[in-house]
Amino acid sequence: MKILISNDDGYKASGIHVLARVMAQFGEVTVVAPKFHQSATSMAVSLGVKQLAYKDLPEEGPGRWTYLDATPASCVKFGLEYKYENRDPDLVVTGINHGTNASTAANYSGTLGAAEEAVINGCKAIGVSLCDISPDPDFSVVEELLPGIMRKLLDNWPANRPGLYYNINFPAIPKDQIKGIRIARQDAGHWIKEFEPWDESRVSDDLGHNFFWQHYRVNLEEGEKAVLMRGTFVNDDQDPDKADHLLLDQGWITITPLSSFMTDKEEVKRLKALDF
Repeated sequence: MKILISNDDGYKASGIHVLARVMAQFGEVTVVAPKFHQSATSMAVSLGVKQLAYKDLPEEGPGRWTYLDATPASCVKFGLEYKYENRDPDLVVTGINHGTNASTAANYSGTLGAAEEAVINGCKAIGVSLCDISPDPDFSVVEELLPGIMRKLLDNWPANRPGLYYNINFPAIPKDQIKGIRIARQDAGHWIKEFEPWDESRVSDDLGHNFFWQHYRVNLEEGEKAVLMRGTFVNDDQDPDKADHLLLDQGWITITPLSSFMTDKEEVKRLKALDF
């Protein structure tokens, strides 16, 4: 099996190294990952007349490793075009993301954006996340349990289902506290209080323990003020037996089937009945 791997946390992140080790059990691994952290880039691509630097990394492993100074979706595009003669890996796996990609985080996720990029190019794709945003999480439970989940999904992948990909989320708890695996749906939620005045001391405190924060300081022009984007998540879903992030909170590993096709089929029917 030919397996392409990418992520949104960058090639240095510990999660993608764990994922490469796991997937090497299944076949030939090729990694193309962003040079730098690219969280919340969704399916953004690196368009424009600009240089996109890449570098092969023979010291990394297992498999063949390359970084590209571009978005996760661009990394998948690059991998398909430059690493496979016929753009034909058997599977694309993205992650292991540092932090949850449940609920509406899935819409922003560069990890899942990379998986969706694979799907629209005709590849099978799976995104994997651990609900821990620290720089060096304990991935041991994922490393132990993910191979069995992968085998189950690959052995039972449905035929003729274009657009399908899977979003797997692991709670950040010890193995003996995990209740099991649940098939879930993406649930509803949103963020509030997303902007606050720039506080240099608070930013410096966060850099050591939060993988998301990247320190970018700009030279402010006259009249400009700086803010920082953080946010507080608000749950809009009250179904603890189906909603992915609520199941994660209860201690379940969740598998959420997603689709690259965004058409609301029920609304298509309703609008047709209006007889435009």
